[in-house]
Amino acid sequence: MRNYDLEFLKHFSMVIGFLMLVTVGLIVGATIIHHQLPPEIDPAVAQRTERRIAPVGAVYAGSTGAAAQAAASAAAAAAAASQVAYGGTLDGAVIYNNLCTGCHTSGAGGAPTLDHSHWDARLAKGTDTLHKHAIEGFTGEAGLMPAKGGNPALTDEQVVAAVDWMLDNLK
Repeated sequence: MRNYDLEFLKHFSMVIGFLMLVTVGLIVGATIIHHQLPPEIDPAVAQRTERRIAPVGAVYAGSTGAAAQAAASAAAAAAAASQVAYGGTLDGAVIYNNLCTGCHTSGAGGAPTLDHSHWDARLAKGTDTLHKHAIEGFTGEAGLMPAKGGNPALTDEQVVAAVDWMLDNLK
């Protein structure tokens, strides 16, 4: 080998060694910086922790306590009402127009339309049976009635109001 080839290999080896040292230094630096950052907390875990360590109850005393207790019960009532379909209305027309009309206007799935020819046989069984089938669901020869019209957020009273409205508006 010639002398300039040995010189090249010597310089090339030094450059490769220097680059390896820089790479190792960058890896070590990145590891150190990464361990100094606070770990990211999953929001679901934080929420579970908050619920687990929250106080079970509170002490209400005097007029301030009564006001706080009234506000807490009002907030609980509002939260419960927000979970009920259609704002908890017992207006059968509102419930029918928003939910029932899809099947009971067209007769889809064997649903009886609002005329006596479809309802007289059902009326013979009594309104209690109609209410029960509307609330719990029913599979008959003509078709299927899903429980609560397919909307589990309806209360039993709302379903009864919708059925009664339909019966009052038969043609």
